[in-house]
Amino acid sequence: MTLRVVQWSTGNVGKHTIAGVDARPDLELAGVWVSNPAKVGRDAGELAGLGRTLGVEATDDADALLALNPDCVVYTAMADDRLPDAIADLTRFLRAGVNVVSSGPVFLQYPDGVVPAGLTDPIRAAAAEGGASLWVNGIDPGFANDWMALTLTSLSERIDEVRCLEILDYSTYDNPTVLFDIMGFGKPIDDVPMLLQPGVLGIAWGSVVRQLAAGLDVELDAVEESFSRLPAPEAFDIPSGSIGEGTAAALRFEVRGMRGGRAVCVLEHITRLRPDLGPDWPQPTGQGGYRVVVTGEPNYTLDMTMLATDGDHNTAGLKATAMRLVNSVPAVVAAPPGLLTALDLPLVTGRGLVRP
Repeated sequence: MTLRVVQWSTGNVGKHTIAGVDARPDLELAGVWVSNPAKVGRDAGELAGLGRTLGVEATDDADALLALNPDCVVYTAMADDRLPDAIADLTRFLRAGVNVVSSGPVFLQYPDGVVPAGLTDPIRAAAAEGGASLWVNGIDPGFANDWMALTLTSLSERIDEVRCLEILDYSTYDNPTVLFDIMGFGKPIDDVPMLLQPGVLGIAWGSVVRQLAAGLDVELDAVEESFSRLPAPEAFDIPSGSIGEGTAAALRFEVRGMRGGRAVCVLEHITRLRPDLGPDWPQPTGQGGYRVVVTGEPNYTLDMTMLATDGDHNTAGLKATAMRLVNSVPAVVAAPPGLLTALDLPLVTGRGLVRP
């Protein structure tokens, strides 16, 4: 059975999801939505950089796309700085009976205990009304700290702590809004950007530690957060802009799920704009990636490194988020209606992606 998919946005992740849909024999690209008028009428293959046409023209007509009655929308539009609009989009799709896999808002990957029920109840109601499902995921929050981590714990006799780390150089990550406005890089070190406002880390990545705890049958007492930042020793440039001397150039933060006065589930990010910053912080394997450390009996450390064919680990991370969503479309379409988490889905594989 071929499932018909509409791609919603063609940015850093969306262009890769188009390629991913095209790569799967059980999926058909039925339509593409774009916000940029300059992209309207352009072929999806061109927007995805495939070097060939796919016969699907991009449009900004949302009603026309929903009238196609697709089986699923792959939603990769920016959500961090437009939460009400993103939630309204997702609710609309669900109410129309269209399943959704989405890269955000990230707290929806496991919202219970993270955001008020008043925020998620309308989404669940729309899913029930339309008989459709929503699944929010990616690489982080997502695979690197749900299935990757929880699968490793299946080898444990005793678990004291599960720690999920992202250790990456973000200098080649081409998203100025995220880097400068949301994460605060290139800004005075005493400025507090959106990401580091009190409670924001706990909302964005509290879903990670809450889901890990649920997968381990642990009831958390509290979720705590902390961060530290390092200044640039001198001015330097990255593709997205300039980093002035003394401005923020490295960030380390933790979100800790607490039980009995100690951390049991931890999400930690080490983000640098140059590899020489924070030499005493955890160092990456290869160009960077994700690490799971399970402390207990035995102790385990699992590293996942990433590298795309263009030689960039950040491209690989974007592709990982895209394919985590695309490859899960059949499972989400088959799932009962509702707001799904990684704990609700069966094993998802790259079915159909091995070619002669």
